[in-house]
Amino acid sequence: MKRMRLWGLLLGLILLLSGCGQRNASNTHQQRHSHGQRYVPTLFFHGWGSSYHAETQMANAVVKAGGTHTIIRAMVARNGAVTLQGHFKAGDYRPIVEVNFAANRSSDYPTVGRWAKNVVVALQQVYGIKAFNMVGHSMGNMAITYYLLANAQNKRLPQLKRQVDIAGHFNGILGMDDEPNRMKLNAAGRPNKLQPAYRQLMGLRQVYPRNQVRVLNIYGDKGDGTHSDGSVSNASSQSLRYLVAGRAKSYREVKITGKQAQHSKLHENRQVDRLLIDFLWPNA
Repeated sequence: MKRMRLWGLLLGLILLLSGCGQRNASNTHQQRHSHGQRYVPTLFFHGWGSSYHAETQMANAVVKAGGTHTIIRAMVARNGAVTLQGHFKAGDYRPIVEVNFAANRSSDYPTVGRWAKNVVVALQQVYGIKAFNMVGHSMGNMAITYYLLANAQNKRLPQLKRQVDIAGHFNGILGMDDEPNRMKLNAAGRPNKLQPAYRQLMGLRQVYPRNQVRVLNIYGDKGDGTHSDGSVSNASSQSLRYLVAGRAKSYREVKITGKQAQHSKLHENRQVDRLLIDFLWPNA
């Protein structure tokens, strides 16, 4: 009888501890989700053939300036599955998410846009975020724009607040479908010749959120007479204006000049760092 009572006491204790553990886990999840509604992460998207390493200098500049102390990574597998590495820190509500595409040489822009959505959804599911920002360099801008083309009107997703485009090739790349000083823009910013991808992005003129997103468009001019950053003409980068400016809450263009304005150096440029900080972390 004593043995039976002892086993009964032990079983009761185990059940009690198990119940407490489940309640604590549930409470932790609810607290994380509740706090997540205050988080406004900034997602960085790298260019073609690159990785999250291209985002590191900009992210570290933000940390050094005091904009945030949190950098996590969203690793996107070739099938689009997302693994989050690291955790948002309590009280640090404007964290950075460095996105890394395993299939970093894909030019299938609709697919890249779906991968961007997978990152947004992963953050929504884990942290319950309601709003976010996006920063893209080179092809990373196509991840952003094609994400918006498909999801800008989806109110069930977190809502984009600020968008930074760096060295965007919205209407072509030099040596492929564009040449120096060939592209012309009319007074509204519409290119004189539309590339296939740009024709698809024209849909943004109907679906881009109205009076919601502030846009900063940064492009480089090496000053060598090509009016380009060496890879993308200024006109191709500036063609973003025709797609979004009529619906954006604000739209601003900034031209970076000099040797550090070269396409791949723009994400290592201190002037670009300062522009990002002032735009996304204004109190830093």
